Amino acid sequence: MIEWASPWAFWLLIPVLLLPLQGRLTGKNRLAVAKLDAVKRRVTLRLLLAWLPKTLQVIGLLLLVVALARPRLTRRETMVESEGLDIILAVDTSGSMRQDDLKIGIRPTDRLTVAKQVMAKFIEGRPYDRIGVVPFGEEAFTHVPLTLDHDTLLDALQNIEIGMAGAQGTAVGSAIAVSAKRLKDLDAPDRIIILLTDGRSNAGRVTPLEAAQAAAALDITVYTVGVGRSQRSILSPFGDGLDEAGLTAIAETTGGRFFMGRTTDSLEQIYATIDELEPSPAEVRELVQHEELFHRWLIPGLALLFAQMFLASTWLRRGP
Repeated sequence: MIEWASPWAFWLLIPVLLLPLQGRLTGKNRLAVAKLDAVKRRVTLRLLLAWLPKTLQVIGLLLLVVALARPRLTRRETMVESEGLDIILAVDTSGSMRQDDLKIGIRPTDRLTVAKQVMAKFIEGRPYDRIGVVPFGEEAFTHVPLTLDHDTLLDALQNIEIGMAGAQGTAVGSAIAVSAKRLKDLDAPDRIIILLTDGRSNAGRVTPLEAAQAAAALDITVYTVGVGRSQRSILSPFGDGLDEAGLTAIAETTGGRFFMGRTTDSLEQIYATIDELEPSPAEVRELVQHEELFHRWLIPGLALLFAQMFLASTWLRRGP
């Protein structure tokens, strides 16, 4: 990538570009004659090339200005010297997440779409953490295993749809169990599950509290996030209402916290808060190499100025 070490030098382009207008601006270097008819002009090669010295001067000075700005080719290499956190994003894909009681801008938007947007922003802010995604409904499964390839992760996140894990149930316990299974054998400074739901657990073989206790035994922290404007999903045939007490108990069992997001802004703030509570311990070192390129403009610029001075003092000299 080309960078400029001294970009302030480009201000010098202004006087250089005004140089051809010097005579008009100052009124100097003009020859006064009685009548123009008295001056007999004979077209010669010198007359045709009279413009050349001034043009060479302007171009030469422009090249010197570019050289003074010090263009350089910069190469950056990022080296991660220690690992970040391992994070599983467990997201509810049951039918109640279809409710459009949240907004993106002024447009009513369903809960899952808003959740995916907020999670994508969270992922982008943690480039050195391994992150995976576990959708859950009637059951739970690993959609994306823990990875540092966040571009692929973001693409897969957008492919999550309502009902992909079963639309008519919410297996919170299974979601925690599947997420914990992905995390249990990994040696990371901290292992975290962020579980987002708008309902209460009504499916799965494992109860949420049992799964939370197992996660706590593995030293895994679970943050629970409730989403939606109402505690009970009145409009949804699949929702049983948000179980705030149960989600709070899950979080407290594992040393995490429960959050309630009733608007898009509050949901974004929740993930920003979790981001602050769990800073990434990754140590990153950036190697920067610069290759100076100013000579590519300096040498031609000086050459043009020498050519201008030579022509202006010899063959294309103006004046007596």
